[in-house]
Parts: sequence; structure tokens; C-alpha cells
Amino acid sequence: MATGRARVAASILDADLGNLAHAVTRAERARADRIHLDVMDGHFVPNLSFGARTIRALRRRTRLPFDAHLMIEEPGRYVDEFLDAGCDSITFHVEIDEAIAPTLERIRAAGRMAGLAVRPKTALSALDPYRALLDIVLVMTVEPGFGGQAFMRDVAADKLQAARAYVSHRLHGGEVHVDGGVNRESAEFVGSQGADVLVVGSALWVPRHDMGREVRLVRALADEGFQYGLNDGRPPTPRDAMVTFANLPRSLAAPLADEMDAAGIPVLLLRGDGPGDDGDAPYVVLIPATAEDAARERFGDPVMDAEATRAGAPRGGRRRDDR
Repeated sequence: MATGRARVAASILDADLGNLAHAVTRAERARADRIHLDVMDGHFVPNLSFGARTIRALRRRTRLPFDAHLMIEEPGRYVDEFLDAGCDSITFHVEIDEAIAPTLERIRAAGRMAGLAVRPKTALSALDPYRALLDIVLVMTVEPGFGGQAFMRDVAADKLQAARAYVSHRLHGGEVHVDGGVNRESAEFVGSQGADVLVVGSALWVPRHDMGREVRLVRALADEGFQYGLNDGRPPTPRDAMVTFANLPRSLAAPLADEMDAAGIPVLLLRGDGPGDDGDAPYVVLIPATAEDAARERFGDPVMDAEATRAGAPRGGRRRDDR
């Protein structure tokens, strides 16, 4: 499991299409974070790839998350097939000529992440009507349809940081993806622009190259770009790091955990040290470090009140020995 901030999604479009089962297991061995599945219908883009039946067959070959990018004219017509095939996230294009919101709602209702992709010439403002339904924004830095194209640096500079606003309603887990020409040469730059997930395609499938090394390089360079481009030289917070949010009796910790989970923040409850029966035994509330600031803003005051009350201080006040 990766320990940094950036995540690498291995696109199999440029793999050996006659042996995709081997491709996904190879990407898993190389420690890619997820599999990116480019689905093309020959209409929305001038190319054909594979569909839901192929994805269903591949689902048995790996435990990595499946990230489907539907470059098709009618995603609403076929989205249930991709959900049933085992896709963990589904992104389709905002430029289609059908209703978009119902398809996003169906994806989210199935418990999967829903996203919209924008072509290089499409303004991010096209996403405005769908902000509340977005878990992912996919910024295309090549024209969709073919692998191996040159990276459009100006598009990445113009859109990646701005795309964050479209997933900022998510207290945890909203993602900005970048797809197109991403490799070791462009990874540091897109990291400096705040990309969360780097879709890497042709760079991983060069014959006789070490795929695992390429994945590690891309991830490390993206994290370095973020560190010096957006984080004042501080290493980025690892995406999987957990922090203690509160220490409370179970009678208070459990409802808090339910509220946070409903708000989209994953929570772990661990039995703490100390006496007490099951109703008021101490529990530690753990949350992802990347969600700590949002959690403090949303839930910090009630937690402080609860901890103060437990310690014997007036509600909302400080104990006499606090300094």
C-alpha cells in the first residue's frame, strides 16, 4: 500500500489487449493503486476498446479498485452494467448530449464514486450544475480516445487546482484525477497542481521496463511536486494516515462516529485504556489525517464540550488547571 499522497491508476488501454488478465495482475504486483479502464464506443471518441463484460471477467483477477472512464455517448443507458461488473468509481464526460444528473445519482446510490471528465477545450464551468453530485473531477490533458499522446501542460496548469472547488463539499475522499501523457516527466508538475490520482498509461507498458519502478517514480515525483508547489516544503500527509480525533465514553463516541460517517468521514472506534462498563468505557475516535481540518471545523466544538464535561469542567469552558 502506498504511504504518500498521490495515487497511481494504471490504465490498461496500452497493455496487451489479448492478455488483459495478465495486465491487471502485473499492475497489482507493481503496486499500482487502482486499475483505470478506458471504455470507448467508437462514437463519442473515434476508437473502440472494451465493455462491461470484459471488466466483469477482469474483476476476478485482482483486488485493486476499478476506476472506469466511460468515453461513450449514452452512459446512462449502460451505467448499471458497469456497476454490476464491479467498478468502484465511474466517470463519464460532461460533453454528452443526455441528462447527466440522473446517471451521477445512480452511481452514488450504488455506493460508488461518481465523476465527470472534461476534455482539454471544455471549461470547468460546465461542471457547475453538478457540483453537489461529484466525487471525482477528471481533467483530460490529451484529447480522449487514444493512448500515447503528448501531455498538455497548459491545460493542467489552468484546470487542476481549480477543479478542487468542485469536490470541496466532500469532507473526505473527493478526488481530482489527471489523465493524458502522465509519466515521470510530467508527474512532478501535476503533483504541484494538486492532482490526487495520476492515470498512467503508455509509460507503464514499455517493453522490458520495470513497471514497479515507474509506479514508484511517478508517485514520488508527484508527492515532491505537491510538497514544494503547494505545501510550503512540508511532506504531504499520507492518504492512509489516521489520527486521534477524540477520547470519549462509548455512549458519546458511538453517536459521534455515526454523525461523522454520515458526513462522509470514515471513523474507527477503538477501545481505550481505563475502567468502565461497556456503556461508558473510554473509546478512541480515529479518522483519516487528511480529513482532520474539516472534521475539526464541523465537529470540533461538540467534541470539546463533551471532553470538558467528562473531565469535570463547565460546558464550553476550561478546567482551572489548564494553561
